[in-house]
Amino acid sequence: MSTSAPVVSADIVKRAPKALLHDHLDGGLRPQTIIDLAAESGYDALPATEADALGRWFRDSADSGSLVRYLETFSHTVAVMQTPDQLRRVARECAVDLAADGVVYAESRFAPELHVEKGLALTEVVEAVLEGLREGEAEAAAAGTPIRMVSLLTAMRHAAMSDEIAELAVRYRDEGVGGFDIAGAEAGFPPSRHLSAFEYLRRENAHFTIHAGEAFGLPSIWEAIQWCGADRLGHGVRIVDDITTEGDTHTLGLLSAYVRDTRIPLEMAPTSNLQTGAAESIAAHPITMLKDLRFRVTINTDNRLMSGTSMSREMQQLVDEAGWTLDDLRWATINAMKSAFIPFDERLAIIERVVKPGYAALSAAT
Repeated sequence: MSTSAPVVSADIVKRAPKALLHDHLDGGLRPQTIIDLAAESGYDALPATEADALGRWFRDSADSGSLVRYLETFSHTVAVMQTPDQLRRVARECAVDLAADGVVYAESRFAPELHVEKGLALTEVVEAVLEGLREGEAEAAAAGTPIRMVSLLTAMRHAAMSDEIAELAVRYRDEGVGGFDIAGAEAGFPPSRHLSAFEYLRRENAHFTIHAGEAFGLPSIWEAIQWCGADRLGHGVRIVDDITTEGDTHTLGLLSAYVRDTRIPLEMAPTSNLQTGAAESIAAHPITMLKDLRFRVTINTDNRLMSGTSMSREMQQLVDEAGWTLDDLRWATINAMKSAFIPFDERLAIIERVVKPGYAALSAAT
């Protein structure tokens, strides 16, 4: 990209149409919502009961370098997502918040098995979230910020419910579920443990992504692609371990070349990767090198609450610290839409009617 491109202001970034593929529902709650739901349900284990203080606690815990403390953050959000009303509210606010940030398409993922502590059936969990997302879409449209929301159903890789969750994803795919995912600790829990779920999804012509290459490295990526047949890679940042760099020359290994050649999308989340130690800084984050090498990179938030982030913030950091241009942001956004788990004609319509005109107008204004 041109180094003489105009500076991309925060206003331009905020107005830019955005597409988000990797955002966890239980990692994006409003702090005040957590406080409200905790009070209503009698949950008294929150580390703070004032919104700003609670938000800081989540960010500080995620930045602490302690896995135990990081995982504790999700225990608090999941604790207040155990009834249909709670799930609907969280899902509705997710859609509204993303739309207000300029996101025009988003996939929100969650693990139904984590929301049954008070006796909900898995189907009730899914239906409540889908209802909340539809409510959020309607509220966003009424506010003049339309958004298309899709849900992904996640199975926890250390558990044994992936077959059941995969069946749920297929059952509800015509009602707003776009696909399936597995998440959780990579080390010791390879994706191939859930091979039967992935084989079932392939037989059913269903989409799935796999968290891989965030912490564990190339073996996790290889299994996700070659054994399991993932459509996309959640994070995938460690694919750079298969790229040798000498000066300005980059030599791709067989796995990284395969990922690039077959256009496997990488759901990259820069701030989250800094917190987990997968990158040292935004400037040094592999997403920029992978962009320049023309991998199909996408920009994502992962956990907005824990990272104190948004799509605008992720994009602005890449502009300010890694030299990204408006053309780069447009390219990554189109990458995300090309990789979305919705039908081709619907993807194309958003690209041609929303993303391209939106960026064209912003380009004309800079």
